[in-house]
Amino acid sequence: MALLVLAGTSIQLVPDGTLLFHLALVIVMVGLLNLTLLKPINRILEERERRTTGRFREAQSLLMRVGEKLREYEARMRDARSRGYSLMEEERTAASREGERKVAEVKAEVMHWLETEKRRLEIDEEQVRTTLQRDAGVRALEIGSQILGRSIRP
Repeated sequence: MALLVLAGTSIQLVPDGTLLFHLALVIVMVGLLNLTLLKPINRILEERERRTTGRFREAQSLLMRVGEKLREYEARMRDARSRGYSLMEEERTAASREGERKVAEVKAEVMHWLETEKRRLEIDEEQVRTTLQRDAGVRALEIGSQILGRSIRP
């Protein structure tokens, strides 16, 4: 107490037994606070972090699978287009060959018709020539007999 009297109105902190009591009280309060509030909150935060990280990883996994499926789909579409174009080309080629075949058939038919008509014309020409020669001989005899005024024998 003498110290307090000497100190007068100024406050001085002197370590005594209450300081140890206060330190023990703070340690007990931190322990209780840790047990009742901080540990459950930390557990909840860790669980939330684990869930969000798990969901994030799951979302990344889904995105990777979707990307793989999309690449597979695009590859299949390219293959299908390629097969479609090749089928179209085969059909176009087959149609072209069929058209060429039909044109060749028509040409052959026309050539056959032309040959037949040429032969028929040649036969007709020969008949006409024979007829003309015979008629020319007869006419020549008639003209000659009229000019000479007598009959002419061949």
